[in-house]
Amino acid sequence: MRSTPDNPRANREQRIPEVARIESLAWRKGLVRSMVVACAATLLIGQSGVVRALPPTSEENTMHMTQEWDKTFHKSEKVDHQKVTFKNRYGITLAADLYLPKNRAAQWLAALAVSGPFGAVKEQSSGLYAQTMAERGYVTLAFDPSFTGESGGEPRNVASPDINTEDFSAAVDFLGLQPSVDRNRIGIIGICGFGGMGLSAAAVDKRIKAVVTTSMYDMSRTMARGMNDALTKEQRSRMLEQMSQQRWTDAESGSPVAGPRNLPETLATDSDPVTREFFDYYRTPRGFHKRSVNSNGAWTATGPMSFMNFPLMTYIDEISPRPILLIAGEHAHSRYFSEDAYKAAAQPKELVIIPGANHVDLYDRMDRIPFDRISEFFGKTLQGGASQIVGGASAR
Repeated sequence: MRSTPDNPRANREQRIPEVARIESLAWRKGLVRSMVVACAATLLIGQSGVVRALPPTSEENTMHMTQEWDKTFHKSEKVDHQKVTFKNRYGITLAADLYLPKNRAAQWLAALAVSGPFGAVKEQSSGLYAQTMAERGYVTLAFDPSFTGESGGEPRNVASPDINTEDFSAAVDFLGLQPSVDRNRIGIIGICGFGGMGLSAAAVDKRIKAVVTTSMYDMSRTMARGMNDALTKEQRSRMLEQMSQQRWTDAESGSPVAGPRNLPETLATDSDPVTREFFDYYRTPRGFHKRSVNSNGAWTATGPMSFMNFPLMTYIDEISPRPILLIAGEHAHSRYFSEDAYKAAAQPKELVIIPGANHVDLYDRMDRIPFDRISEFFGKTLQGGASQIVGGASAR
């Protein structure tokens, strides 16, 4: 096929020789088998033949949020719940669930912003954490990150280390404006890949007074180096070359192509243990949700580019003197992220390893998630106790 100015497809195929494309396909298949990354295989580069299922537009997401209870967990009778929206500093409207203790009376309470796992929605794990902590006396906010779930942002199913870090700070903005919240006592909980985002947010946003992570992933490290830092320099370079070329395709078509599904629709008999672990949550009634990228879709093919050049943990030591609690399962394939974050962080810091637990157990297994320990941590670190609201004004 001859290259001409009027034939961009021919130009593109000339830029990527057939041999290189065949090698790329083989390499990607190997990557699927060996590197199921945080809460789905986000390192994969989409093939041009993948059909892109178009998610709802941001207008549909932000203006027509579902009002029925469609969570993967039961509704608590101990809390009040409402759907809310707020904007981050990029002007993206975020959708969230606000949970408040029913017995709050006229008090200023400590508050928690909760998000994750990476590729999940607020109707899954983050909502469970938020509701449970509201039962324990906190005002809590579980939010969908930008470009996902019911939140706004175009194109859909995009992740960004900068914008997703900002999403946590925007959640703090919202909580600090609530009449029942003491804005000097706001903490965050980051689950899976949003553990890393939460630590990144706390490093720059001094309003965040304490951080808890569970089953933490450092998404920037995973995408830049692979699981267990196994990605070679040559593989990294090849990935970046593929994504760079993919941008030409996206620019020519006017929209980004999706990568392969985060998780398969059905589980193969020879699936690796990590894929089985994620599948058991996201693709079964246990945790499936139609708006979750991990349950029902794929990230854009060029998604990893910014993460590969944006190390989230660079300034983790600057969270000090604000405290950090890192929680990981004894058998979690991601355990080393929490252990390494603990080493890099300054005091005060704690690392708790949950006996017998794997990575996904800490998404929803109430007998494994150490809510008593989390409550104890925030009870000490967000000290002050519930104070009376006088005349509706806040002594902030």
